[in-house]
Amino acid sequence: MTGQVVEATRETFHDLVAAPLVLVDVWGPACQPCLALMPAVERLAASRPQLMVVKLEAPKARRLCIELRVMGLPAFLLFREGKEAARLAAADLDAATLERWLDETLDELTKGGE
Repeated sequence: MTGQVVEATRETFHDLVAAPLVLVDVWGPACQPCLALMPAVERLAASRPQLMVVKLEAPKARRLCIELRVMGLPAFLLFREGKEAARLAAADLDAATLERWLDETLDELTKGGE
């Protein structure tokens, strides 16, 4: 399932984030920054085979978003073996910032895990 973007639901979310490294894109169809980032998210998935990218549509998973303490969109949550390791959320988020954050965070996680 790596190299592609997988749609999560309330029912499949916890199973999906149990993988070794998972980036969750919490988005909404009325969120213009979320929609603008979609091509960048697709590129991230294609360029990082070690990373599973999961999309969670917030309006369809409100309770789960509350459980995850997602307060605004877009939000990106990085999970390592089922546990949240990092998150990035900002209304003015752009592709370059997302990619830089992901690179830095993955570097820290891999150094810390060795």
